[in-house]
Amino acid sequence: MPERQTVLVTGATGTTGSRVTARLAALGHTVRAASRTARTAPPAGARAIPFDWYDETTHAPALEGATRAYLVPPPGDPDPSAVVLPFLERARAAGVTRVTLLGSSAIGPGGPGVGRVHQLLADKPLFEEWTVLRPSWFMQNFTDDRSHAAGIRADGTLTTATGTGRVPFVDADDIAAVGAHTLTSAPAPEHDLIITGPQALTYDEVAATITRLTGRTVSHRSVPPRQLADHLTRRGVPAEWARVLAALDAAIGEGAENRVTDTVERLTGHAPRAFADYYRAACSPRSTATAPSR
Repeated sequence: MPERQTVLVTGATGTTGSRVTARLAALGHTVRAASRTARTAPPAGARAIPFDWYDETTHAPALEGATRAYLVPPPGDPDPSAVVLPFLERARAAGVTRVTLLGSSAIGPGGPGVGRVHQLLADKPLFEEWTVLRPSWFMQNFTDDRSHAAGIRADGTLTTATGTGRVPFVDADDIAAVGAHTLTSAPAPEHDLIITGPQALTYDEVAATITRLTGRTVSHRSVPPRQLADHLTRRGVPAEWARVLAALDAAIGEGAENRVTDTVERLTGHAPRAFADYYRAACSPRSTATAPSR
């Protein structure tokens, strides 16, 4: 039986944070569920803690008693390292010995955004035990209140700049299972974990799957990256972040995400969920909405 830990989970009401919180609490660990707003009460064994990356007065109270931490960087920030690095230094001073950072399969160490935080963990002797989760794109993007789901609802269209590029979409439940493992296992797992679903799909194949499962025609429209950035900006995405997302789509079109890893099964003992199985369950009458994904 792993030693019980006190784990700080930032973004605890978000897509992966809420799931990591629930898993850790179910395993008997004490969870400090940190977020700016509490959408729902945390599960038994977890305590809601006010936290804001940009408000340093919330950092020390959130870290109180924590030995490990799950970190979701501020979303949409082009350089989250500016606020995450000082927090990491405070976490080490407060007694945190292991951290798991939520990154992205599309961004390696030293890359833009969270890639800079990844590089800091590798370069600075802050923690001997650290892991960066680098999941592929979330299946939840097609069902939660995000751009793809909105496009499906609005006109049955998935708009990307990916062309025929493939993506091994992954269920956030599988990401959370890996995250909980990295925070509680002995010894700590490797530093860089790319997390994928079981199959790399084109957006045309995703659209065809959704059409088959729902009976509603859904199509994929591939546009140039600049046009996609304008499309995202019109939907409320900040212009700088829209350009980053468009560039990531262009990279998908060049094959950057066309890979499948064994991370989920190797660390959790169960195979990752297939997209069709996820979408069928998520859209069933008894399914409930989950928190927004990245």
